[in-house]
Amino acid sequence: MQRYANDTSSGAEKDHTHPTLQGEDPQDYTASQSLTKPRDNFASVMAQGPKNVGRRNWFRAKRKAHGRGARMARSIQTATTQPPTDDAPFRKALKDAAKKKKKDNRAASGSSRNSSKAQDPRLEKWELTVGIEIHAELNTARKLFSGAATSANATPNTHVALFDTAFPGTQPHFQKETLLPALRAALALNCEIQHRSSFDRKHYFYQDQPSGYQITQYYEPFAKDGHITLYPHDFPAGASPEDGPVTIGIKQVQMEQDTAKTVQQPPSTHLLDFNRVSHPLIEIISLPQLHNPVTAAVFVRKIQTILRAVNAVTAGMEMGGLRADVNVSVKEKDRDPSNNTHSYHGVGQLGQRTEIKNLASVKAIEDAIIAERDRQIDLIENGGVVEGETRGWTLGSKTTRRLRGKEGEIDYRYMPDPDIAPVFVGQDLVDHLRQTLPALSDETVSTLVDGTTYGLTAKDANTLILLDDGDRLDFYFDVVEHLRNTFSGQPEVLARLGKVAGNWVLMELGALFKNEEWSATKVSADQLASIVAHTLRKQITGSTAKRLLLIKFEGDARSVEQIITDEDLVLRPLTHDEYLDLAQSLVEEKADMANDIVKKQQLGKIKWFVGQMMARSAEGTVEPATAEAVLREALHLPPVAQTGNS
Repeated sequence: MQRYANDTSSGAEKDHTHPTLQGEDPQDYTASQSLTKPRDNFASVMAQGPKNVGRRNWFRAKRKAHGRGARMARSIQTATTQPPTDDAPFRKALKDAAKKKKKDNRAASGSSRNSSKAQDPRLEKWELTVGIEIHAELNTARKLFSGAATSANATPNTHVALFDTAFPGTQPHFQKETLLPALRAALALNCEIQHRSSFDRKHYFYQDQPSGYQITQYYEPFAKDGHITLYPHDFPAGASPEDGPVTIGIKQVQMEQDTAKTVQQPPSTHLLDFNRVSHPLIEIISLPQLHNPVTAAVFVRKIQTILRAVNAVTAGMEMGGLRADVNVSVKEKDRDPSNNTHSYHGVGQLGQRTEIKNLASVKAIEDAIIAERDRQIDLIENGGVVEGETRGWTLGSKTTRRLRGKEGEIDYRYMPDPDIAPVFVGQDLVDHLRQTLPALSDETVSTLVDGTTYGLTAKDANTLILLDDGDRLDFYFDVVEHLRNTFSGQPEVLARLGKVAGNWVLMELGALFKNEEWSATKVSADQLASIVAHTLRKQITGSTAKRLLLIKFEGDARSVEQIITDEDLVLRPLTHDEYLDLAQSLVEEKADMANDIVKKQQLGKIKWFVGQMMARSAEGTVEPATAEAVLREALHLPPVAQTGNS
């Protein structure tokens, strides 16, 4: 059962393309409900969701591109700090020292996070076990058991049917189209769809549940026995605690209704908004097979990415559309297994678990598990006993807090709901939905890192998938497509396009959106592709290309080609002799620095000379690579390809 103190979910698109699957009035049927493959003229839209299907879902099938915001961060490598010389101003020395200190601190922080076992020897003695229950708001137009519309930010109590308020004599009417996004989610989680499922009453008394019970699926859920696999690329760089892929079982996925929204007005007033009552939820229950806080957090993040990819949910954790409850237990590794008498979801010989409710972010999941794990270990080692209870956790806290004793199954007095007929799902519908599912993140990552297709790193591929609900990935595909059309028949260039486009989309264009919401219209895909193409043809320099990108980003309506002509940005490279004269004049001017490069092998200073060559020449006349090659020639150094770094 899910309670949200604050409902911040966004009004994402809903499954509103069809009132019912077969055309009947959902208020009229109360007999056995059968859900089979929809009529042909509805099939595609119903299977793939609302108009969101126009989001070039499912990762551009026409391009055969298979296809979970965070910004990409460049890796900063700093050489060992050298004592300042006359050629290195004191301010620059201070800046370099500060940069090195920041890097060292970051490395130390990452080391402490990723090697907590090494720092806390107790963790070698204890085994952590975690099970997770994820509650996600389904992307539907109607509520689960009434014809009222779902809403996120509407005026309070304006989308409420009589049944939502438990008005005496009203009956639930299952809106069977709400099952479609739930089925898509379960199939994406590799679950077995049950031909028959039914609804049950879970009794408890609280102000946000007017009927005194929640309608859920306890005895016969609609989906069982799923799993997802976590791969190294799912984890932050260097943070994977697993040696290889790890598969986590999913016990079941069940549908249930949401509760009312409680608005607190201190000191003692509580206002209830019934708009959210009976909003369709799915609860995803994992097996207790997670043994690391990082793995648990990544598990939830991946499920969120999957649910978004198949258009099953309204919003993610950051918008309040998804919450997680975690069940945490510890046990001594070398202790007699018979002393661990607890069993959960068929997994036995576990310690007593506690449940931490309503965690609203991936970081909160990881931190809360660590805090509760450490609390339980401290408690047991000091002679205490872990009690089965429900606990809470606040962002930034170092420990969890007791909320109430943990209710058992008998406390909820589960019983089949006599007012709701069983739901039957036809195999033809299941097959149709499975065949029309979009490609998921693992397939997309595999395609993006394929050297013959795109050649991105796993880190860049994951970033593209996670950013902007996939819109950044669509934009990237567009840029690559434009570039491939431009350079068709040039295999040596085609092989580089995926990496080059990825750098421009994530780094150069991404930096301009640092403080703005993503928009594909600021700089269109064809405009960015044109800038990249001019650079690859060596018609403009890299710095000129970045200047062009900024001009377009700021709203210049001229075409890229027109700006190049108007601003006289075409590359007019120096001759080899002109390059050599410029390099030799700089070497003579800065003889001490040149001597450091040649005799002390301080090759990093070459970049300073290259920068000076570009600064002292007209824009568009000096290419960095050519400048460095000529500078090495002037200093009698081997070409870049022949250095020890090659």
